[in-house]
Amino acid sequence: MRTAFYCVMPVFSICLLFIGCDQQEKSINKEVEIEEIARVIDSCIGWFKTKDFALSFRTVANDSNFLEVHPTGRVVKGFEQFRKNSEIFRNPDFLYSRHEIKDIKINLSRSGENAWFYCILNDINTWKGQPANWENTRWTGVLEKREGRWVIVQQHFSFAAK
Repeated sequence: MRTAFYCVMPVFSICLLFIGCDQQEKSINKEVEIEEIARVIDSCIGWFKTKDFALSFRTVANDSNFLEVHPTGRVVKGFEQFRKNSEIFRNPDFLYSRHEIKDIKINLSRSGENAWFYCILNDINTWKGQPANWENTRWTGVLEKREGRWVIVQQHFSFAAK
């Protein structure tokens, strides 16, 4: 019995050593991650100021599982549909005025690989000289860290009922 115990003990110790190393490797700086997530969220709207489509496309998941729900009930399913719907923003009659993100709350998962957020968005634009705004828009979303960078995998915009 003692022989078996002594044989198992070194293996157990090695396992604990590897578990400890794994936990150290996965330690995350929560503040840094949340700052980066906030930049991605801001860029998801702010890209329009300079019409930087490459930035817009980097903020969302480039796969068929991406999902975006608009206040009108329109649902964008997948990156390809998101990219096609973005063409309207190329129109010179669609102009950015400003945007503001208020009351943002970002939560980071324990693993540091997922996050979810809530905020109020004011997205102020003009279409052919007329206001085309989303004001006091509730915006929620989920992000994943993929290949070292954060992307939005799902987002939902809504207006409060009057």
